[in-house]
Amino acid sequence: MTTRIIRVAAAAALLCAARRYYRNWGTTKEECRANLPGDELVGRPVDQTTEGVWINASASTVWPWLVQMGQDRGGLYSYQTLENLVGLRYHNADCVHPEWQSVARGDKIRLVPKGWMGLRQGFSMYVVDAVEGQCIVLSAAPAGQPSEVVWSFHLVKHWEDRCRLLIRTRAQLRHPGEVLFTEVAGPARALLTRGTLLGIKRRAEAQVQGEAAAAEARGRLHRVV
Repeated sequence: MTTRIIRVAAAAALLCAARRYYRNWGTTKEECRANLPGDELVGRPVDQTTEGVWINASASTVWPWLVQMGQDRGGLYSYQTLENLVGLRYHNADCVHPEWQSVARGDKIRLVPKGWMGLRQGFSMYVVDAVEGQCIVLSAAPAGQPSEVVWSFHLVKHWEDRCRLLIRTRAQLRHPGEVLFTEVAGPARALLTRGTLLGIKRRAEAQVQGEAAAAEARGRLHRVV
């Protein structure tokens, strides 16, 4: 019994130490403390994380990549091989798809396919707020109903050609078992979020570079003509 208690205590201590490295990646203390749209949906959360990345592209360039997220749409731009290894069937888009360029309050964004791990309907989150070029707020419950989990994406404009992308997860947990599960799943959640941030950054910046190269090529063509 004593040995088991020691092992549990050691695991808990290791987890607490690791939290310093995987929580709130890429953000400042001010960003972590800032009030963001969607925070009001989960009052006094037991768990809140905020991750962020700088993107050398305008907020209007990044926005279409956010709009088309979803398991059955553009994916989450994270680690597709790992996602599909556990049967999530993701196909992360490498271009902006016009047919997926709509998001509105009440829309369902599928994150897990039907039948995965015994979930007959899979798992989806609902859009409770979407402000073009600024934020998308997803909730585990439809608009107007109490939610225990909120996942939100925020674009902060810095000049015309640079922006900050923040992703916040906010959860209200009711049972001790849920708290333990959240802590154990924390590293995997952080890895997914970091992959999403870097995946969006890479795609948006590649789009800007491609458009600049195309414009330069057209300019050279006109000078020759």
